Amino acid sequence: MTVRQERATRTRNTIVLAAASVFDEYGFEAASVSEILARASVTKGAMYFHFSSKKDLARGVLSQQTTQLAVPPTDSKVQELVDVTMFVAHGLLHDPVLRAGTRLALDQGTEDFSDSSPFPLWAELSARLLTEGKERGEVLPGVDPQETADLIVGCFTGIQAVSRVTSDRKDLGRRISVMWQRLLPGIVAPGVLTGLDLAEDRGERIVKAAQAARAAQDADAA
Repeated sequence: MTVRQERATRTRNTIVLAAASVFDEYGFEAASVSEILARASVTKGAMYFHFSSKKDLARGVLSQQTTQLAVPPTDSKVQELVDVTMFVAHGLLHDPVLRAGTRLALDQGTEDFSDSSPFPLWAELSARLLTEGKERGEVLPGVDPQETADLIVGCFTGIQAVSRVTSDRKDLGRRISVMWQRLLPGIVAPGVLTGLDLAEDRGERIVKAAQAARAAQDADAA
């Protein structure tokens, strides 16, 4: 990557982060381009070089949101499924892109972002993990992976919306932990259930472990 390309990538990321903070705070309709430019400290020309409109910029935020679902692999596919939700729950507290993307996907305004919604991708990932878990004997034989994935995504989405209103998502980790405690007995084999980590701080620990792993890789590369 050339110096010019690196600079362009950094500028684009700066604009996306600034837009995410504005969309999260005001919603799409009330968000102003001038406020986004001010927070990004870029010119209007720089923004329109990367994004053709405010709507295009919102889609950029949504697109970046869906890339943030990777969690470290474990010996259990059900644990990985739990970890995805805990990771996202932690991100909704600390990551403006995740917060903004969720708000954009849920807001019912004049613009329709359903074709960029993260929910189908989350459901697809959940169904895949449930299918793999079923093949390993972790998931009960009668469980339909796609139907169950849709249920999980719907439960998570509703819970985070309630948590946002009642506590600014400060209790989201606890709420998602309770969600899994209630849902999993009907999804996984009893022997698997006892070995799962459903603690409300699971998301924070996943993030710290990922950060430590990246730091170690950077140190080895240096």
